[in-house]
Amino acid sequence: MQKRALYSIRPEMKISELVSNNTYFMLLLEHFDITLPVADKTIQEICKENNISSTLFLIFANLYNGQDYKKKEELTYSDAESAVVFLKNSHKYYSDEIYPGILEAINQLAELNDSHEMALVPKFFAEYYKDVTEHLNYENDVVFPYVLELIQNIKRGTQLKSDLAFSSNKYIGHHDEIGEKLDDLKSLLIKYLPQKNDSKERRKILFLLSHLEFDLNIHSQIEELILEPLIKKMEKQLKGKQID
Repeated sequence: MQKRALYSIRPEMKISELVSNNTYFMLLLEHFDITLPVADKTIQEICKENNISSTLFLIFANLYNGQDYKKKEELTYSDAESAVVFLKNSHKYYSDEIYPGILEAINQLAELNDSHEMALVPKFFAEYYKDVTEHLNYENDVVFPYVLELIQNIKRGTQLKSDLAFSSNKYIGHHDEIGEKLDDLKSLLIKYLPQKNDSKERRKILFLLSHLEFDLNIHSQIEELILEPLIKKMEKQLKGKQID
């Protein structure tokens, strides 16, 4: 996993310099539907052009810079809408690029490694992929439509009338299980799979898994510490209760 700088990202910083210092910022931009080139524009300028609050962007940027999220600023339903766009795009990135890349690397490893333990590698990945796909589908089909419905009701000033089976416990509780299965797969490759002149292929898989683990950790923090509290805040607003 790439080492992160510990300085805080500020709105006057240039996007180009951030990407040069930390290539993971390309993912941050892509998940927000922001494309290169960015010339010498600052974060503040980019956010204004793309109708994203600089507050939310800075929170996400600092997550990609290695800092855990600590609530400081009040976020709004508009931030929830931007967060949904970001998370949907990250799902597409996982399903279209990362997971096929890992599977391809596992198949390449299997061509070189005929050990008994090798059979466990695709098995572990299949179990992991099944769990994570189930979680992502739940978000795409239930959580995100529910959030967007909350936002529309707030904009219209109407009461929430939803029959979506949203459960914050199911939404949040699955993250630890997914992380454990990813750890099991990494441990198998690092500790137990015999060497069969496959160092290059093994390293490729571990790099991809570490990259995925890094992005999924940010993904989980956004869901648990930012989006889920915003959901509760919007629910309280629609029910006419006092917001904490």
